Amino acid sequence: MDSLMTAADAALRTLFATPHAARPRPGAGADETRLEPAQRQLAGALMRVNHVGEVCAQALYTAQAAATRNPALRTHFLKAAHEETDHLAWTQARMEELGARPSLLNPLWYAGAFGLGLLAGRLGDRVSLGFVVETEKQVEAHLQSHLERLPVQDHASRAIVAQMKQDEAEHAAQAAQAGALALPPPVKALMRAAARVMTTTAHHI
Repeated sequence: MDSLMTAADAALRTLFATPHAARPRPGAGADETRLEPAQRQLAGALMRVNHVGEVCAQALYTAQAAATRNPALRTHFLKAAHEETDHLAWTQARMEELGARPSLLNPLWYAGAFGLGLLAGRLGDRVSLGFVVETEKQVEAHLQSHLERLPVQDHASRAIVAQMKQDEAEHAAQAAQAGALALPPPVKALMRAAARVMTTTAHHI
């Protein structure tokens, strides 16, 4: 019951509350006044995609925390979710500055990610940690692609994405050190395909 209440509270906070970061936002106050309308639109769409990724991260870590019977691992997952809240707050604030809106499908993204997190958790702690490693590696690559696409003068967005990329790499390393099991190639390919569907859709909706 406690796990269920925690999961419900996390879902409501992620989807409907204004997130608050524990760390200062990277690049806050940077000059982005030279962005052309098309550049601002692109940056807003990319930050919306990143915001969706953070919605999913909250769902994944919350579900994995609920699924494990290992108290230490549960604490690990909840700590990671707390750290990812910074990313959620940063991307939401930057979207608002760019005049962009969150994805209209955020409840769907959250539900899907939560289900995947529960499935990974039910398959065992090492599999669950392996899912974290692969997810974070794919997110890291995705963020690198955004650094290549964001306007060079959009220092505010680029600073956020760069810090997120560094944090995701650290989360992957922590999960690997905790005993993650390497996922088979077909599972990794399926995860990449699902991520492409999400990112492509979230770019527009």
